[in-house]
Amino acid sequence: MDWYFIVLIIIATFFFMEFVAWFTHKYVMHGFLWSLHKDHHIRDGRRFEWNDLFAVFFAAISVILIFLGTRQGLDYRFWIGIGIFFYGMAYFLFHDVYVHKRVRIFNKLSNRYLRATVKAHLEHHTPHSHKNYGFLLAPLQYYLEEFRKSKRQNYAAEETV
Repeated sequence: MDWYFIVLIIIATFFFMEFVAWFTHKYVMHGFLWSLHKDHHIRDGRRFEWNDLFAVFFAAISVILIFLGTRQGLDYRFWIGIGIFFYGMAYFLFHDVYVHKRVRIFNKLSNRYLRATVKAHLEHHTPHSHKNYGFLLAPLQYYLEEFRKSKRQNYAAEETV
């Protein structure tokens, strides 16, 4: 398998997982498995939540695909498993570490993408909110709002000089 095809599989899987995460979050976590997800909406500093079982489920899928993909060389299942793994790591670092601060690192990072995506996610956590089910991508309005805000701040800073 050519390297560019491998990279394409990993990238496509990574972005497809954002759709899977959105769909699962909206229709499964906020649907028939709300009983496992609801403790995530109660921010009380616990180290482990029932909601973490969803991460275990997706990690198991990744491990199984990686294992099956190594049985006769490295086939497409291995690379799909790697794409799921990369998405899981990005999800963990962004959602659990950066947004919810379950691990206290990355405290000083900030840019327009992060501010907009965090704002959308935190609005999702407001009581009775029925929007913003994505994890690494927020609705476009949040990025546009952040871009306009940054532009106004830059303009105001130029005015004071």
